[in-house]
Amino acid sequence: MPPATYTHGHHASVVGAHAARTVENSAAYLAPILEPGMRILDVGCGPGSITIDLARRVGDAGHVVGIDASAEVVEHARRAAADAGVGNVEFLVGDAYAPPGGEFEIVHAHQVLQHLGEPVSALAAWRRVGRVVAARDVIYSSTAMHPLTPELARWRELVVSLQAANGGDGDAGAKLKAWAREAGFSSIETDVETWCFESARGREFWGGQWAERAVHSAFADGTERFGLADAAERERIADAWRAWTADDDGWMAMLHGWIIARD
Repeated sequence: MPPATYTHGHHASVVGAHAARTVENSAAYLAPILEPGMRILDVGCGPGSITIDLARRVGDAGHVVGIDASAEVVEHARRAAADAGVGNVEFLVGDAYAPPGGEFEIVHAHQVLQHLGEPVSALAAWRRVGRVVAARDVIYSSTAMHPLTPELARWRELVVSLQAANGGDGDAGAKLKAWAREAGFSSIETDVETWCFESARGREFWGGQWAERAVHSAFADGTERFGLADAAERERIADAWRAWTADDDGWMAMLHGWIIARD
């Protein structure tokens, strides 16, 4: 399969933000079908916060395996599990196109397919090892913001453009159903979930991390490498995020599509 370039990278600002994800805030659609004793594979687990939450929910009789292409972030996830005292979870360096053998009740992927050049092939691989495949991805171009300054509108455009330049799809959430059907699934449930950041705490979380990511993370490296934005423009975007964070009227909603797919 074509190598995937992970658009966000693993700058501390990115890993810290991803570590705040839980089943409740990032996979609520999946919660109703979780049962004690389940065996779950979490593809693209990142720092492991959702994976660890899944392990808690399936109980000691269950087992959860998290895989990620980054050895660095896998080590981060292992430390997080140890610190949390969760023992029914393991983290492995792995390939989304070649999941570990065995059979899983659920294969789960949060914000993964948007980064893959062959999402249908990945879904087909997950179908071979999972009775249920559950995936959720963002639709970046639908992101709504107020106030929508030119700099923040440009950020939205750049995120989609950079994802495409890296071989992915920033609007993957809108295509999950079609991709799952192409991968051979016959039963596909689909709907949307959202993130909304409007409180002082929420704005600090989202705007604060992006003020940092705009100038220091793989977003900065990628937009420079592909000639999408220069340092001056990235600084203006970072300043716009700081202003949005400080604005009591600041509001933002991100739409995510999800699927629960079965044969």
